[in-house]
Amino acid sequence: KDGEINRGLSIKTRISIVALSGLIIAFWFYFKIDITTIHVPFIGELFLSPIIFFIFFIFVMVGTYSSGIIDGIDGLAGGIFAIIFGGYGIVAFSMEMFNLASLCFSITGGLVAFLWFNIPPARFFLSDTGSMGLTTTLAVVSFFTNTILFLPIIAFPLVVTVLSDIIQIVSKKFRNGKKVFLVAPLHNHFQVLGWSQPKIVMRYWLITLIFTLIGVALILIDKTF
Repeated sequence: KDGEINRGLSIKTRISIVALSGLIIAFWFYFKIDITTIHVPFIGELFLSPIIFFIFFIFVMVGTYSSGIIDGIDGLAGGIFAIIFGGYGIVAFSMEMFNLASLCFSITGGLVAFLWFNIPPARFFLSDTGSMGLTTTLAVVSFFTNTILFLPIIAFPLVVTVLSDIIQIVSKKFRNGKKVFLVAPLHNHFQVLGWSQPKIVMRYWLITLIFTLIGVALILIDKTF
């Protein structure tokens, strides 16, 4: 109707879609391709019952999807995801998962092309449609390579972004409205502090590169795979 804004699906609906997708994919992983364990770094494989595996898979899918809130500054999310998928491309290639490596490198290439038009002032935007596809694909790739417990290292900025939002919400709820950050998520906090957008974006890219390299290195030297 005139005067109304189409805001798309509600957050509850989107999370429900991601959770349902996670359940379906988890079923396929467990019963179709026989992935029934998760790798514990430098220790070995941990077997999970179907119920635990499904719950864990859905939790990771929804949690990774939640990190899409990092898409708040021109060039920020595109560069971060390009670096992360590039890292996973190296991991998949080292495991001789060449099709998966091709997918990861293709996503990286697509994101680099996207960044050409997304750097300030942005002419194209990732939005929730793009971030949903990237975050859920990232979760699936981490399960395919059995490196899910390395994901918080490789995708460290995404983890910090989600945690900053959770911390802010919990603090406001249980501390009589008191906030930990000026604004959440964290990159918006830096904006309010007076950091320029390019400064935030470049530093996030550098931090992502450092942690992605650390995560990839740990995977490559882990002899318990």
